[in-house]
Amino acid sequence: MGNDNGASKWDSVRRYKLTKMINELSSISGHGTELVTVYVPPRRPIFDVIAQLRNEAGTASNIKSDLTRNHVQDALSKTMEHLKLFKETPENGLVIFCGAIPTGKGFGTEKIELTAVIPPKPIQISLYRCDDHFWTDHLREMMKDEKVIGILAVDTSEAGIGILTGDRWETIDTLTSGVAGKHRQGGQSARRFERLRDNELNEYYHRVADHAKAVFIDQFNVKGLIVGGPGPTKDNFLKEEYLDYRLQNNILVVLDTSYSGDEGVREIIDKAQKDGILAEFRVMEEKQMVKKFMGEVHSNKGLGIYGIFDVVKALQAGMADMVLLTSEISYVKLDFKCKSCKNIQEKIVERAAMTATKQEISSKPCPSCGATDFEVAEKDIVDYFQELATMTGTRLEVISGQTEEGAQLGSLGKVGAILRYRPM
Repeated sequence: MGNDNGASKWDSVRRYKLTKMINELSSISGHGTELVTVYVPPRRPIFDVIAQLRNEAGTASNIKSDLTRNHVQDALSKTMEHLKLFKETPENGLVIFCGAIPTGKGFGTEKIELTAVIPPKPIQISLYRCDDHFWTDHLREMMKDEKVIGILAVDTSEAGIGILTGDRWETIDTLTSGVAGKHRQGGQSARRFERLRDNELNEYYHRVADHAKAVFIDQFNVKGLIVGGPGPTKDNFLKEEYLDYRLQNNILVVLDTSYSGDEGVREIIDKAQKDGILAEFRVMEEKQMVKKFMGEVHSNKGLGIYGIFDVVKALQAGMADMVLLTSEISYVKLDFKCKSCKNIQEKIVERAAMTATKQEISSKPCPSCGATDFEVAEKDIVDYFQELATMTGTRLEVISGQTEEGAQLGSLGKVGAILRYRPM
């Protein structure tokens, strides 16, 4: 639901890039306790953090190993200098990883490097650690999917409307039906009673649908809906299509529960988490996107294209409506800038071929002026695609390379696009 072309604050591309960064940081192992991790929660004064690190730098002077002591003090000094760039702590806080990173050229050749992250949601801890590894667990925990899922627990007596975002859930609204129980007397009065009851049920279902629209569409713009409740009421409610069509078309699953109302919302969430329904939500999204893409590839409309160079051309021309990448794509964009005439040669290559390409281009004279001195800039292909997508209003999605859909896209070069119009 929502605008397909709009990018959420924490979309699949940002999630991919942060996950990749976390994995890279987690793989680093220092020679000693030389890797500094700092978590700064929202509203904690920057000067307070700097004062703490200044004290830690004083304590580090007691470290016996000269190399370890210098590395720790250098890391703390670089971290404090970075913190001075902030007038106040960002809204979600700040995480800094800084330390002596092994270069692969032997002991003593480590390089002090700093990585700063503004996290996807507010930090709940204040942390300083100096260890042989970076403390990434808290940041990794924040990466859980933040899409809002709607929960509707309904029967003939009451309805509960709730939302689930990441690990947080709440009941937003509860409605009582006011519908009387089924009448057991026979005769004409019983039939009249049943007609009245049906009218009351109809009015109640419309109220539930109106409240659902107000909460799930107008207030939270949910990305999927889980419906549950005891007995056949929920099935009748859905079969008669009382819900707004946008919600009706985004039902993830219908569950049998013992309760409705507030307790029903709680029970639905418990069941959905135990059954893995919520974990599969992103997978379901990816299935729909790849299905749509493959449908265009196999149609005769000419709107489905694949392969890195064709997709780049489509992005540059503003023709791409949606671009899909797998998380295993390994291309990099290289810019060779001539120091004499400033002419730039662009190359997109597999990361494994990057070194050979650098050597090849750098050994040849500039095609514009003949000079042989170049500045070389590297850019991950996902970063480059994100730049192009932002300029052209293109939807960019990174999907898992470990799924069946990821494998399908992988067989087509790990990148594909649906075009806005057919090329001339």
